[in-house]
Amino acid sequence: MIEQWRKALVLAPHTDDGEFGCGGTMARLVEGGCEVRYVAFSIATRSLPPGFAADTLAREVREATAELGIPPEALTVHDFDVRTFPERRQDILELLVALWDEWTPDAVFQPSLHDVHQDHRTIAEEGLRAFKRTTILGYEIPWNNFDFSYQWYVALEERHIDRKVAALEHYASQQHRRYANAEYVRNLARLHGINVNRAYAEVFQVYRVVV
Repeated sequence: MIEQWRKALVLAPHTDDGEFGCGGTMARLVEGGCEVRYVAFSIATRSLPPGFAADTLAREVREATAELGIPPEALTVHDFDVRTFPERRQDILELLVALWDEWTPDAVFQPSLHDVHQDHRTIAEEGLRAFKRTTILGYEIPWNNFDFSYQWYVALEERHIDRKVAALEHYASQQHRRYANAEYVRNLARLHGINVNRAYAEVFQVYRVVV
């Protein structure tokens, strides 16, 4: 089914969320000729470790998405302050509605409504409002999801996971985090793949399917 999509949109509350949630799927879509756009809403300046320049994550997300085959013109990076998204809800919604009016994607990948991070939850809620006329899938961020329905599996090959791992390795500023680990990324994809008798997979919650 995903081979029929010509335009897919990835919503990342913070740079690297999209790569963690659906990096392999992005690689597969790009490989199949789908135009993938990536919108990040925060470069999380206040969360950077000491010694990193304020624009570090803006640079790293450009490198990471390029690794997945997404051209610079398909990347949009906003600078909403981290952990303040609920206060900026209307501004975020207006950006998303404008994107729907301009581009009308065939599918939207966004955080799950069960994500406990306030910024992630806001993007998920406003994404449902803005893109309710198209397919919407919620990606998994395991350390933030207390409840997640394993409904839609995207089967992946090793080359897709290689691209995902390579993309995440561009985030030098985030390598101190325990989940920024190639073995973890591969094992999670392998686990989901085994569940559906595939080599690797990423999994999503289904909010709407329009075919």
